[in-house]
Amino acid sequence: MHPLAVGEVRPGQRLASERDLAKEHGVSRDTINRALTQLAADGFLERSAGRRAVYANPFSELAEDLPPEFNPTVDHLKAVLLLRAELESQAAYYCAQRASAKELLEIDREFARMYKRRQGETTLTKAKADLKFHTLVAESSHNLAVTGLSQIFYARFFGAIYAVLDLTLKRHGRYPEGIASQHNTIHAALLARDADKAAAAAKEHVLYTRSMLS
Repeated sequence: MHPLAVGEVRPGQRLASERDLAKEHGVSRDTINRALTQLAADGFLERSAGRRAVYANPFSELAEDLPPEFNPTVDHLKAVLLLRAELESQAAYYCAQRASAKELLEIDREFARMYKRRQGETTLTKAKADLKFHTLVAESSHNLAVTGLSQIFYARFFGAIYAVLDLTLKRHGRYPEGIASQHNTIHAALLARDADKAAAAAKEHVLYTRSMLS
């Protein structure tokens, strides 16, 4: 089975160089090049001149025909957040179960960095810090559907995610008080490998943000 399907690698992850792959497998670089060319033709890899190949996102075609995002309405933002709630709930669930010790350590470090960036920063910086934390959780889920769809969702709807936070700050004059504690709960559940609690906390976190739009 392809390593993408079993969560051994993730979409966007770079392969080793052709030279290193040839050495690892005891074959010539020409053989590796032909193999990579075939894998790219089959849609498993993306290749470009002068750069190492990366694993392709099998769901990328889903976003190709989506219209560009301009001035989303509140109803649009609410719909985006419903989708995000389900996606991040699944990401947290599988991350708690499948993340390696090294990945959990990086999540712990990113959580600390996110907290620091939240202090006195711009709305955009806060949105990026939040997104980086949740992206890392999705990438550590070792679930192809969760990782692949999360990459597309965050790339496609970052503007909407930022708009939600910006609108909330304008309406209430502050960063929502519940968000920090919810991040704490998600973080603690992940480190404890409590999949059900992590999933519930991640979903509650997004739905709480959605409720601030009402």
